[in-house]
Amino acid sequence: MPIDQQLRYWGIAGVVFIALLWVMGDVLLPFITGMAIAYFLNPVVTKLQNRGMPRALAVSALMALAIGVVVLAGVLVIPAVVSQAVQFSETAPDLLARLQEFLSARFPDIAQLEETLRNSLSSIGEAIRDRGAALAQGVLRSVSGLVSALVFMVVTPVVAFYLLLDWERLVRQIDDLLPRQHAPVLRHLAGEIDASIAGFVRGQVTVCFILAAYYATALGQIGLQFGLAIGVTAGLISFIPYIGAILGGVLAIGVGLWQFWGSPLEIGLVLAVFAFGQVLEGNILVPRIVGNSVRLHPVWLLFAVSAFGALLGFTGMLIAVPLAASIGVLVRFGVGQYMDSKLYGKGSGKP
Repeated sequence: MPIDQQLRYWGIAGVVFIALLWVMGDVLLPFITGMAIAYFLNPVVTKLQNRGMPRALAVSALMALAIGVVVLAGVLVIPAVVSQAVQFSETAPDLLARLQEFLSARFPDIAQLEETLRNSLSSIGEAIRDRGAALAQGVLRSVSGLVSALVFMVVTPVVAFYLLLDWERLVRQIDDLLPRQHAPVLRHLAGEIDASIAGFVRGQVTVCFILAAYYATALGQIGLQFGLAIGVTAGLISFIPYIGAILGGVLAIGVGLWQFWGSPLEIGLVLAVFAFGQVLEGNILVPRIVGNSVRLHPVWLLFAVSAFGALLGFTGMLIAVPLAASIGVLVRFGVGQYMDSKLYGKGSGKP
């Protein structure tokens, strides 16, 4: 079969695969999550195996530890976070009403906008209060997709376990399928993609959990109401550049002004928590844990999360970062090939 005809068939297969992802996105969620967990834990299993532990035993021990951590978090942390989130949604109208009074009292020049501001804040507050429970339920439904939460919790660790167990064999089988003529280049690209994904995903997940623990603990020590929910939310969405700090900072400062008005020390401490968090993230955690070799531009990352999230929902957001990293590697490779071509200029890489 001619090469151009083969490429045509492979292109059709790729389009069909993307269409299946779009149609079955929620159904595939536990399997994609299991693959992500297996990819995340495989280096640890490999290190344990290199130290003489049988792979099956290493996988079993690591999965048991991971499940234990998830169960412990589900028992101790998640109920408190959900409870505070619901309480915050119910308190939001009162908070916004106080904000309206604050603006009206201290900025009389905008009195002509008072009625519009009052109506807008009232509408926002009522919407948050009325839809707070529905929003929480929607988040839970998006995690499970079309399958129940029980199936999700059962299927995901099973998929991760078997993928971890057969990871090396799967990699060898994929390598055997590579076209022999282009195998070295494809291996090189796969290595760069793996390094990019590993550097960002594994590193950023660690950074997010550290920041979530820091924000939740620090805001809790200050005594900020809803501090646990705000801190965990700000930390866990810190993988989206600037969004975690901005959203968490706005919520925390708003609640702090409402709760600690007249006590500038506590308000200053809330500001200091997020200022120090940004210093910690930008100067210590990200350079040391994520590294500087990932080369994922914040704008590209924001676009990828938004685009894939809109197309595939929560599943799209889950695969957005790995796909963004992979596309970035392929684009850099294509640019390099172009600059080494005669089209660019004498194949020298220089004009």
